[in-house]
Amino acid sequence: MEQKQQSLRLGTESIPKLLKDLSIPAIIGMFVMALYNVVDTIFISHAVGISGVAGVTIAFPIMMIMMAIAAALGIGGSSVISRRLGAQKSEDANNVFGNILFMVLGFSVLGMIGAFIFIEQLLRLFGATPDIIVYASDYLFPILIGTFFFTFSFTTNAIIRSEGNSRFAMMTMIIPSVLNIILSPIFIYGFNLGVQGAAIATVISQASVTFVIIKYFLSGKSTLTFSFSKFKLRFDLMKEVIVIGLPAFFRQVAGSVMMIAINAMLIQYGGEFYVGVFGIVQRVLMFTLMPMMGILQGMQPIIGYNYGAKQFERLRDTVWLGIKLVTLYSAIIFVIIMVFPDMFMKLFTTDEAVIQAGTDGMRIMFLAAILIGIQVLSGGLYQALGKAKPALILSMSRQVLFLIPLVLILPHFFGVAGVWIAFPVADVLSFALSAIFLYKDRKLFLIKSTSEDGDIQTPEQQVVSS
Repeated sequence: MEQKQQSLRLGTESIPKLLKDLSIPAIIGMFVMALYNVVDTIFISHAVGISGVAGVTIAFPIMMIMMAIAAALGIGGSSVISRRLGAQKSEDANNVFGNILFMVLGFSVLGMIGAFIFIEQLLRLFGATPDIIVYASDYLFPILIGTFFFTFSFTTNAIIRSEGNSRFAMMTMIIPSVLNIILSPIFIYGFNLGVQGAAIATVISQASVTFVIIKYFLSGKSTLTFSFSKFKLRFDLMKEVIVIGLPAFFRQVAGSVMMIAINAMLIQYGGEFYVGVFGIVQRVLMFTLMPMMGILQGMQPIIGYNYGAKQFERLRDTVWLGIKLVTLYSAIIFVIIMVFPDMFMKLFTTDEAVIQAGTDGMRIMFLAAILIGIQVLSGGLYQALGKAKPALILSMSRQVLFLIPLVLILPHFFGVAGVWIAFPVADVLSFALSAIFLYKDRKLFLIKSTSEDGDIQTPEQQVVSS
């Protein structure tokens, strides 16, 4: 009953209070999760050196594909479930949940098989050189063995948020992150396992929270329940989840392809040294993006629920408040990075060459950081509404349409600096595209729109670009 009220408040509670209650736990969870990535990289950099960081950076695109599957199932599933809950179709929401778990299990089996058969071929395909493939393989093997723990925990985190339980969703991110921070130095230094120790610590951490989540769903504390006796394998529900989740999937896969392109250009024009430098800068970039992702995660259940309940004014209030928050945050990040980039680099290394190269690269990459917030929100808004086409276009625009081509072209003219320059140029272009979509659908997102008889128009009348 308590969890039912938790879902119902998405359609009744004050938007600022609701967004605060949903976003702050998400921001804290994302922040801590990003922190463990940063801490892992710091430990690896000091214990193994820049070559160890380069090896992990090469393996990271494969991890991103794993996360792409989880993101597709989690975000697609949370959109479908939140709209079902908003329409008071709880039984249908439960069956969606069961079909998502079935897909998680199937993918996990494939990941474990890949650990034993395809790992070296994958790493060579993703750009591993003879000098760093050992580090990359040592890191990736435990990760692939633990595919189920990663996929299950990331997928169910989004689903837990879809029913409005943001605090428990936060805990599912904090628990493995804190445990990983504790275990990493033990395995890296204590057992002298280097990069493999970092991976083992990560898998154990994700396994621990998996059991916490399973207990949560079995205890009856969730709005959702899973019963084998009532479970129906439905390909129509799987298709709906996958279609809505495709933008998140392609965005993550595009991130993986982007990483491959960046690593290849850096090796070609600067060597493996710059792959390690980028690995550090990328962690800083991820760390700064997490709060904006937390705001979006707080917005999506509100948007999905109120869209399903046809409360469009609440939807618009949520969008406006979100835009203001991410724009303010983006401006703060821009100032901090422009003034103190070397401070971030010194957290990872004492090597002056690495610090200088990272400082120069970071300043260039963050030149258009103030525009990132709108990009983050735009694709997420359409995902929450179940509008797959615009969500896919906007989610793919920065990386696929703009960043990857620029990364492949600009280094021919500017060398390693061309890789850094590609980021702000892509941000400007992606912001422009996001602004076009939001302007076209301003009557749904931004402006109260009434028909001639004074009634609010339906989304089908309002949304043109979808």
